[in-house]
Amino acid sequence: MSEKISGKTKLLGLIGTPVGHSGSPAMYNYGFDQLDIDAVYLAFDIKEDQVAQAIEAFRTFKMSGNVTMPCKTAAAEYMDELTPAAKMVGAINTIVNDEGKLVGHITDGVGFVDNLQAHDVKMKDKKFVVIGAGGAATAIQVQLAIEGAASIAIFNIKDAFYEKGKETVARIKEYYPDLAIEIYDLADQALLAEKINEADCLVNATTVGMGEGNTATPIADTDLLHADLTVADAIYNPPMTQLLKDASAKGCKTVGGKGMLIGQGKAAFKLFTGKELPIKAN
Repeated sequence: MSEKISGKTKLLGLIGTPVGHSGSPAMYNYGFDQLDIDAVYLAFDIKEDQVAQAIEAFRTFKMSGNVTMPCKTAAAEYMDELTPAAKMVGAINTIVNDEGKLVGHITDGVGFVDNLQAHDVKMKDKKFVVIGAGGAATAIQVQLAIEGAASIAIFNIKDAFYEKGKETVARIKEYYPDLAIEIYDLADQALLAEKINEADCLVNATTVGMGEGNTATPIADTDLLHADLTVADAIYNPPMTQLLKDASAKGCKTVGGKGMLIGQGKAAFKLFTGKELPIKAN
């Protein structure tokens, strides 16, 4: 790559911490190389209290790029403009520098719904149960609202994320007042069972079950899973979580998280370049 860098090479980057494990530089630089785009993508380890300085560097160096945890919410505060989805989420993961104007986008939800569509899962007029109220969960909930879901039942433990979840519900209702969206206590297993029984799709948007060999699952009672249910997991490592294994055993259609990971990257790449990232989502 170094022999291709010139005085005209455009710089893009990822900010957040830790970023040493990130696959984003390899993915985007591969795309630039395949499409002969004169750009390079690097990762910068930036803590939350350094976000203001990092965003100023985006302006100075005329950069676009991505934002990962724990900087997504803070970075949104320094944008000149936010997309409607980013406003509802209250965070961004993609920054597009439009001739000096920084526009904040959130592509996590786009990656999730694209992954569902790739598995022939419909969203419009369908009922969803989403476990989780963190960053990824919020992006998913917002995008499901945008895609025309009939209802979204959010379940989370009573923690700080639960309170943020209530704020998310309020923001989404401002844009979609007719949408049946509520947040409930995950400890209310009877209500969880009722909502899953009515649902078309169950989504795990927590980290429960993440990591090779992890047998944890957000749905301990596998009797809650029924054959008419699609079960999707935002986790991509392992590719088949315990939740997905249990769901498959119950005859459910299952959707793993790898497609979401690649899908959000593809959406950001198109925002940066106007071109499709030349890799398959699955």
